[in-house]
Amino acid sequence: MASPPDDELWHENQQLRRRVADLEARLQDLTRRLEEALRAGKRQAAPFRKGPPKANPKTPGRKAGAAHGRHGHRAPPPADQVQETHEAALPDACPDCGGGVAETGVVTQYQTEIPRRPVYRQFHVRLGQCRQCGKRIQGRHPLQTSDALGAAASQVGPDAQAAAVLLNKQAGLSHAKVAAVFRALFGLGLTRGASAQMGQRAATRLAPTHQAILQELRVSEQLKVDETGWRIGGHPAWLHAWVGDQATGYVIDPKRGAAALERVIGRDWGGVLVHDGFASYGRFAEAIHQQCVAHVLVRARELLAAATRGAVRFPRQVLGLFTEALDLRNRYRAGAVPVEALWVARDAFDERLLDLVARPRAVPAYRRLARHLWRHAESWFSFLTEPSIPATNWPAEQAIRPAVVNRKVWGGNRTTLGAWAQGVLMSVIATCGRQVRSALDFVSEALRAFGNRDLPRPALLPAR
Repeated sequence: MASPPDDELWHENQQLRRRVADLEARLQDLTRRLEEALRAGKRQAAPFRKGPPKANPKTPGRKAGAAHGRHGHRAPPPADQVQETHEAALPDACPDCGGGVAETGVVTQYQTEIPRRPVYRQFHVRLGQCRQCGKRIQGRHPLQTSDALGAAASQVGPDAQAAAVLLNKQAGLSHAKVAAVFRALFGLGLTRGASAQMGQRAATRLAPTHQAILQELRVSEQLKVDETGWRIGGHPAWLHAWVGDQATGYVIDPKRGAAALERVIGRDWGGVLVHDGFASYGRFAEAIHQQCVAHVLVRARELLAAATRGAVRFPRQVLGLFTEALDLRNRYRAGAVPVEALWVARDAFDERLLDLVARPRAVPAYRRLARHLWRHAESWFSFLTEPSIPATNWPAEQAIRPAVVNRKVWGGNRTTLGAWAQGVLMSVIATCGRQVRSALDFVSEALRAFGNRDLPRPALLPAR
């Protein structure tokens, strides 16, 4: 058999060399991704997970010159609030040589300390009887939180109960840790059960406020919504977060679907609904939908990072299309583009998106993304028609993050009643923050006003 010509062998050798080079490059890329995945698995879970180390990180510590930043100083308290005055006397002799010490002046130093001694109150409750109907009448002081007497006559004050609620629901401490904090800081004996009962009691008395928050969501012009996994007694559940115009509401429901939101706002709600594309929100046919653009950008970047050669084209086109729309909206906000330009561009962006996703895709991940973009084609650029509409549902994601942190600490709720109380208290605390109100003071006032006809219930939301 005749041997192949030398030039044929040379071409075959070159092809094999190129193939080996391609395989080596692919192997290096896969090795790099594997190392990144292993490093990421050792870090903390989201939202604390960070990306790979920066190539040129900044030097830690304070910077010199203008970049040094502003120095922070604690302001001295007002003179009428100083409760203690102490003298820092000079020593009788110099600690180095033993010589006599002559006083040359006096300067002032201030210190702010936390109270470590609980306040014990005693109430003399007057009892009486109506002369006309014979009904038993009992006196009530504004600082009391309950009319209970007898075995339940020794109680914890309203500020302490409100602090226990915030430590558990806002700071994320378990009931055992709340009891430990009270015992260590204030010398106040508290059990885990007592901490849990304080949360239930506060939720019961704040239930009307929670209903007012849900009513505010019902009349809001915009709602940003999101949901995350939860646990009730070890069983799967879902925590729903809804951010309205003036209030933030939470509800824990056994199901993820939008039925929980429908019970609050009704299926015929006609405002602007900003969400992450979960299909269950499509039931609100009267609403103007805005899909979260950030979710699409994240998916496109992930596809681009895994793509090679010609496969990079589709994710780049998706990134370019949405980035261009966001840049146009930002230039409008800066005053560089009139609002009419946004309205004209909205139709052009819709057409470009339909043209992009209508083409057949060979890669399964690209087909899934294209179907998702096609399914919600009318809901991606609503922020151009009305610039006040946010392009992402980040307010809802921000509202849900504290709950995710708490879930990682103590895993959810043990009972359905505890899950209801969780939603009530989180709604009140978050809405207090939006209304620039002290959640501690508001909960304390609500505890004192319950059952006291002389104290009106505190109002959290302004009347519309």
